Amino acid sequence: MSMQSIERQFTRIGARAKVHPPIARRWGTAPEVSIDIGNDAEGEFFDLAIQPKLVAETQVIDVQPSMRHLLLMSRQDDGKHKFLCGHDERHWFVAAVPERASVSSVKTAFDALKPTAVRALETRLGVKPRKRNRRRNAAFIRQGEWFFVPVENSSFVDERLALRNEPISRGGGKPHMCEEVVRQGGQLVYVSNQYPNGVTEIQRRQMISRRPELRHLHWVAQRRNPSVFVRGRVRHPDHKTIILSGWHQVMMNTENESIAMRHVAFID
Repeated sequence: MSMQSIERQFTRIGARAKVHPPIARRWGTAPEVSIDIGNDAEGEFFDLAIQPKLVAETQVIDVQPSMRHLLLMSRQDDGKHKFLCGHDERHWFVAAVPERASVSSVKTAFDALKPTAVRALETRLGVKPRKRNRRRNAAFIRQGEWFFVPVENSSFVDERLALRNEPISRGGGKPHMCEEVVRQGGQLVYVSNQYPNGVTEIQRRQMISRRPELRHLHWVAQRRNPSVFVRGRVRHPDHKTIILSGWHQVMMNTENESIAMRHVAFID
């Protein structure tokens, strides 16, 4: 597709898109493809920086005007990468779709972005296809990238661990503030500015034995990959507040499993 053709496809969902070559960085080379949500005097727009040689290898493969979503595909040396672009409540967004999934439409992209446990629960509960892409059905309530799944046996949640007005976040984005949060299980790790992903106690001891100066870092004990449960109000400036009447397990969408995630500059 040409740059103009790609931009015209975005107008079909009521969006503006600006397609242009990447801007060279001061240090290092510019990425071949980068997708962001920009903002100017006219409001939000999709900012697509694509190397000229890849414009012909980039195409919109499905458009759903009534849903205000489309599916974009980019062919690169390491394979095909797909991006779900659309409007969610108040803002435009872009989500990288995991390459392992066979995705050819907006509908299948929605499905691929759901955690496996959510899709399995929809099947077990017999959720009808027309209700599976809603923000709320019998299997979950969704707010942005987070799925909140009702807990069938609330005794599993240790309410003594509950924290109030606690944030949940996938990284550098704006956090979702939760009225009550319980984190339990997972692996105990120690986190510092130099080791933000955390190290185990054994790893920390080995590192300090080799480099004694590391003992002076500000280490904080945290849980890696715990089970997270939420109850009450969940607030976010870009989304309508939801109210969870009972404990719900928190699950994030599968975007972080995508290689194409490196092309997405926009983080909710």
